[in-house]
Amino acid sequence: MPMTSPGRSAAATPVSANAVAIKNFAFSPATLKIKAGTTVTWTNQDTDAHTVTSSGSGGPLRSPTLATHGTYTYTFTKPGSYAYVCTIHPFMTGTVEVTS
Repeated sequence: MPMTSPGRSAAATPVSANAVAIKNFAFSPATLKIKAGTTVTWTNQDTDAHTVTSSGSGGPLRSPTLATHGTYTYTFTKPGSYAYVCTIHPFMTGTVEVTS
């Protein structure tokens, strides 16, 4: 029997960590909260290729196409909200929230 906290949804709660899993055609966690200066690593756990690309123009995230077990890292130096998408599967979205 899995141990969970009653009344808390892990999917709705922003997570503080420095890793994002790409699995089941989703970024997990979808929202990551970090402090400026933190390096985040995305790891593709799917059999399909994915990318980590800033939403809109001019964003800092521009991964190559990540094959299975491929990783992409980026160090966030400025506070802000960084939305990103998989350009191969545009329904896959995520956000990194950076605080000072």
